[in-house]
Amino acid sequence: MEARAYWTVEPGRGEIRTEEIGTPGPGEALVRTTRSGISRGTESLVHRGEVPASVRDLMRAPFQEGDLPGPVKYGYLSVGVVEQLGSGGDVSRGADLLGRRVFCLHPHQDAYIVPVQALMPIPDDVPDDRAVLAGAVETALNAVWDAAPRYGDRVAVVGGGTIGACIAALLRQFPLGRLELIDPDPARAAVAEAFGVRLQQPDAAAGDCDVVLHASATEAGLATALRLAGDEAQVLELSWYGDRAPRVDLGAAFHARRLTIRASQVGRVAAARRTRRTTNDRLTLALAELTDPAYDVLLTGSCPFEELPDRMDDIATGRCPGLAHVVTY
Repeated sequence: MEARAYWTVEPGRGEIRTEEIGTPGPGEALVRTTRSGISRGTESLVHRGEVPASVRDLMRAPFQEGDLPGPVKYGYLSVGVVEQLGSGGDVSRGADLLGRRVFCLHPHQDAYIVPVQALMPIPDDVPDDRAVLAGAVETALNAVWDAAPRYGDRVAVVGGGTIGACIAALLRQFPLGRLELIDPDPARAAVAEAFGVRLQQPDAAAGDCDVVLHASATEAGLATALRLAGDEAQVLELSWYGDRAPRVDLGAAFHARRLTIRASQVGRVAAARRTRRTTNDRLTLALAELTDPAYDVLLTGSCPFEELPDRMDDIATGRCPGLAHVVTY
């Protein structure tokens, strides 16, 4: 059968290509896509050709085809329905998935075949649009495991985009002494209100934090995160800058205050949980979290799959601002 997939042909240009897919073999499933999500940060870097050559292999998506900077089929937020299971072998594996809605780390494509192990069932009370946020919530969950906040901690999340908002949404459930979401954009107030979190402008944010999580992908945001960290505190960096080299203020009181900057990245389970949790365990938790309708506030745009090449360019160039963007099929 024919399937249509989105490809980044070269930096700044994408197109929809038609390809032939066969039938699922033993242990495989055919998925018909209903929604996919655009990861604004990473996919914008891919679209603009800003992924450094030194990490292109490390940044491969699970079912990527082609190589960066292109032509490449890239993406990892797909929601669909299992239409067919392969015959032969152990037919019981994945049998319960037939007809079920699933989440998969697959690029933007209207139908595809993958191993059943790559599919995660979506809870019945999580709508398709909200389910595309599973990747963002999974990233946020990994960051919270990395940050390991303690009872009564003063915590700041700098950057009210999709990842920062998801982190704040998880942390609101912790017995913290203080939690603030920091963002200069007043439009983020609706997001903070939906999650019951206080939004603060950077110059009004409370300092002396025990933990600061940075997700703004800006130099100014990182500077704010360092300023808000208390003595001997940790700043957890979630932003990925691609081939940009942001300036980091390691002068002033950075050393005297004995601050720590630590990376957090979703490619591997946080070290503190790695021996007891798999990536599937983590994704299952993320999907369960999305039963909360408050996450709908992050869904700020959509487009039909046929319009994805133009919309991806609009997002990557800043002409289409917002948070999570859903592609409909």
